[in-house]
Parts: sequence; C-alpha cells; structure tokens
Amino acid sequence: MKKTKIILAVGARPNYMKAAPVYFELKKYKKFQPLLVHTGQHYDAGLSKVFFDDLKLPRPDIHLGLGSGTHAVQTGKIMVAFEKVCLKEKPDLVVVVGDVNSTIACALVAAKLWIQVAHVEAGLRSFDRTMPEEINRLLTDQISDYLFTTCVDADENLLREGIDKRKIFFVGNTMIDSLNKHLKAARAARAWEKLGLGNGPYALMTLHRPSNVDDRKTLQRVFDGVNPVAQGLPVVFPVHPRTLKQLDGITWTRYDRKAGKGILNLAPLGYLGFLGLMERASRVLTDSGGIQEETTILGEPCLTLRDNTERPITVEQGTNMLVGNDPDRIVRVARRQLRMGKRRKCTPKYWDGRAAIRIAKILNLQFRR
Repeated sequence: MKKTKIILAVGARPNYMKAAPVYFELKKYKKFQPLLVHTGQHYDAGLSKVFFDDLKLPRPDIHLGLGSGTHAVQTGKIMVAFEKVCLKEKPDLVVVVGDVNSTIACALVAAKLWIQVAHVEAGLRSFDRTMPEEINRLLTDQISDYLFTTCVDADENLLREGIDKRKIFFVGNTMIDSLNKHLKAARAARAWEKLGLGNGPYALMTLHRPSNVDDRKTLQRVFDGVNPVAQGLPVVFPVHPRTLKQLDGITWTRYDRKAGKGILNLAPLGYLGFLGLMERASRVLTDSGGIQEETTILGEPCLTLRDNTERPITVEQGTNMLVGNDPDRIVRVARRQLRMGKRRKCTPKYWDGRAAIRIAKILNLQFRR
C-alpha cells in the first residue's frame, strides 16, 4: 500500500511543542508516512536540540540548517531549500504550525507546487500588522487547504476573511497536548531547586518580541517596570539570544542570592525546565503568545508585555492581562496580582490534550486511499 507522505515543517522553538503531538498521532496510522523537516530557523542548541530531547521527538528526517537573517533573507533561504525537499520527496501534504517565517515560507512553496497545506493554529489575529507574525498568519491561512483552529474566535476571523468554512476545523490547542503530556516530568525536573530558589516565591520573565527588544529605549521601559518587582522577589529571566544582544547599557536590578531578590539572568531553558518553573511561579511576565496559553491552563497570573494579543481567549477566560511596556502599569498590575495569588485554572473548549488526535482523525478521513 502506497502511504500518504506528510511533511511536518518546523523551524523555531514554539513550533516544536505544537508539532510534536501531531507527529506522534500520525505515526499511529499505518497509512501515513510523516517526515519531520527542520528549517533551522532556530539553530542555537538551547532553542532547538534540547526541545527535541525533552519532547522525545526523533532527529529530523531533514535538517536544512539555514540559520538567521533578515525576514526577507531568512524566508527566501527557507523557500529555496524547502522547494528542493518537496520536489524530491513529493509529499501529499505539508503541515505548518504557528506563525514564524518557516511557517509562511514552507506554506508558500507547497501551495505553488500544488501540494496541499494544513495550518495548525490557524485564524489567530492580533489585528496589528506591524507584527511580522501577523503577516505570516494572514498569508498562511489564505493559501492553506486545512485550517486547524484553537478557539471559536479564530474560526470567526477566518470566515470574516472569506475562507471557505469547509476548510476550517475547530480542533483545540496542540500546545496544551504537549503541556499535559510532559507536566509530570517537568515537575520532577525541579528546575527551581537547581537554581537555588528553594520554596520561596519568584516571578518568571521572557522577552523576545522585536517591538520590545530591538529598541533599547523601549527595552529600558520594560525593565523600569520589572526592576521594582525584582526588588521584592527574584525574577528568573531566561534570555533569548535576540534580547541578549540588546542588554548592554540597560539598567536592571542584579540578582542578590543572599537577599533573594533581583533579576536572575539565565541561558535559554529547555521545555521541561521552563514548564516546571512556570507552574511554580507567583507570576509570569512575557511577550510570548504560547506562554499566555500555558499560564491559562496552569492558573498562573500572566502579565503580557504587549498592547494586543492574538489570543484574546486567554484574557477573556484565563489569567492573562495586557500591560504593554508602560512601567507604572507593569508595577501596579504585578503587585495586584501578587495580592490575588493564583487564579482558577481554566480549560477553554478542546484545550484538553486531544487536539492532535482530532487532527489525525480528520486527515485520516480526508486522505482515503
């Protein structure tokens, strides 16, 4: 029996947690031959290899190793290399996830070669076209044949943009599939103890969005809000390589281990270590989209250091609050959240750890031999 060949294209850290559950579900079907293609958009071991190890993903069948560059350079390099892969492998379907440059690059190549495209996490909109990710989302959805959505408002966005409703499938959130599967192991890793944090409270922070980190004045405003928070408790800060380049000249509260306060800068953490730290944090400060979702499920107070979000369900139903990069608002909301403590855990519809199962069942019906 000729198998249905499906390429899962990944390239950056958020992709791995979303794609892993889909890969493992497709492997359960004898009719499917899933191939894992890594573009190498994130090439640092701390942003790539450790995530494959934590998620128990096999080594990619094909690793393009393309690295960084401007948006145009990176997208172009991925397209040239991925086209060669598609011409050689002749897949029946290309699955892309999320909203990074690898997502739109691989989707464009497949669509122009008349290969069907499935987009996992379709329909999310911040309505802010200054965000590169928003452009990637909009364009990928327009050329995809299967749009797998995480929430009802994503369906509504797609319908409003003229997408045929027959292409839209509300399946839930595969990132939560990964969280549910690995949370026990994340707890067992006890990353907080390895950092010497003991049983005391701490905050966890991530920063990587260009709108926050590329301009040092803006980045300083963020730290002007975080510094007062760090004067009362440790702020654990795994530093993204993009952000690390910008920290020179930024004023921030250095970590004082004896006093148990300040900003504790770290190299990027693996999936399990970060997930374990996030579950125990007294609050999370971030500009990441996925972390907004994970904190909703974990019941963790989350301050999103942005003025908008493509995941409004995390504000409406979850623990998320938008604070932008205004220092006064960051301090005010952080202190209020500390007084409130952890909130009720929320599970939006289909954020139940079975999203990938739904995706595989749909593809099984669509690709009948």
